[in-house]
Amino acid sequence: MTPPAVRVSPHWLRLRESADARARSSDLAAALRVAPPGGRVRVVHDLGCGDGSMGRWLSPRLDGPQHWVLHDLDPDLLRATGAGSGRRAPGAPSVSVETRLGDVTRLGPGELEDASLVTASALLDLLTGEELARLVAACASTGAPALLALSVTGAVRMSPADPADTAMRDAFNDHQRRTTLRGGLLGPDAGRVATGLFHEHGYRVRVRPSPWVLHADPDLATEWLVGWVGAAVEQRPTLAATSGPYLARRLREVGTGSLRVVVHHLDLLATPGGRR
Repeated sequence: MTPPAVRVSPHWLRLRESADARARSSDLAAALRVAPPGGRVRVVHDLGCGDGSMGRWLSPRLDGPQHWVLHDLDPDLLRATGAGSGRRAPGAPSVSVETRLGDVTRLGPGELEDASLVTASALLDLLTGEELARLVAACASTGAPALLALSVTGAVRMSPADPADTAMRDAFNDHQRRTTLRGGLLGPDAGRVATGLFHEHGYRVRVRPSPWVLHADPDLATEWLVGWVGAAVEQRPTLAATSGPYLARRLREVGTGSLRVVVHHLDLLATPGGRR
């Protein structure tokens, strides 16, 4: 039996888009900028596209005409993403879009065969080891580069520090690695595992930090804190007694602008041509 798909709130995706855009590595995107030779259209497969924020961020950073193929399990998000795909800034490259409903961890033979680039954002840490291995194999079968952004590392820095920070962080990271009907999730280990898998397929991998700076957006910081603490308590119920006062303290600090929060992620660019 296939487990049900995890649905991501459109509200959460809208809240995080600015922080995602600030965090993603412009350095890695710049390495992909030059258009394919001969005026060929660059075909970009966006895996787990959500509401299309990766395309909005990356497509203006790529030269030449592009065709984006947006993959997701959520038909509502795909409908909204496809409907909004025609909105482009003046001077932006020519971009066409198609949507494909399906599970990106079970891509069929040939589904990526026309890819000039495969990309994803905030996806790898949601996968099991088996799912990630299949996804990397599908990417490598194209011989195209893969830009995989915003995988959590497990590191969170908050200032001022609080005595309960470490317990909450460790419990949250355990929640990210929890065992589900699909198997054990990789969570903060996903970037390291993906790097090793791409190396096995003969790819060179470059990794850059992509820190999520939340104090620039109090609404996002609030939403993240509530979810972060909630997941920590779900994983480790013994934290329930201290979680309420902790969360109240932290939310007051968000309200006064005194809390600085950085959630560390990494971006990974895998290109064919040998390990380095």
